Amino acid sequence: MKIFLDTANFDSIVKFNEMGIVDGITTNPTLLSKEKGNPIETMKKIVEYVKGPVSLEIVASSFDEMMDEGLKLAKYGENAVVKVPMTSDGLKVVKALSSKNIKTNVTLVFSANQALLAAKAGATYVSPFIGRLDDIGHEGLNLIKEIVQIFTNYSIPTQVLVASVRHPLHVIESAKIGADVVTLPPDTLDKMIRHPLTDKGLDLFLNDWKKLVKDHPDLKF
Repeated sequence: MKIFLDTANFDSIVKFNEMGIVDGITTNPTLLSKEKGNPIETMKKIVEYVKGPVSLEIVASSFDEMMDEGLKLAKYGENAVVKVPMTSDGLKVVKALSSKNIKTNVTLVFSANQALLAAKAGATYVSPFIGRLDDIGHEGLNLIKEIVQIFTNYSIPTQVLVASVRHPLHVIESAKIGADVVTLPPDTLDKMIRHPLTDKGLDLFLNDWKKLVKDHPDLKF
């Protein structure tokens, strides 16, 4: 399963990219609003730095305006993915951009019906928001199961990109179900790296090494 980082913070992107654990980036207007500087330049900078797919979101609502924005975003780089809302006009935009070999990510998906329609329109990715479903008393992971099953049944090439991830367990469960991608915020990815027993074991090894150095002052690698 691919791991995308859901952020517009360049320092975080560099940090995790240097570990070799990030396959792509997803951004949205909310994430961009948290960063200083011109959001257009921020998006261009991320696209240029990251080798994998970078989702950049359309903010218009009518077909013509969305098409205009989508074509401009696609020019930021070959790895730019145009993020389109799950609306009627959004589906028309996905079909039009896909016909031009421009990759798309249909966002704000909350049902298997929406995911299926987005895939039929030609979406490269569909982004079901599991955390927001959990927030209103639904089981977000059940939606992932439904979409993966449908796409598998009919060999649909659209990738399932799990979004609105709240904690590391969401990541593991999504991977077990068979989702293609999960996008998560930096703090959640950081939690995946850490484990209290790892920290405890490392402290033990380092303390024992200090004892060895004390007993053998000339000890060197």
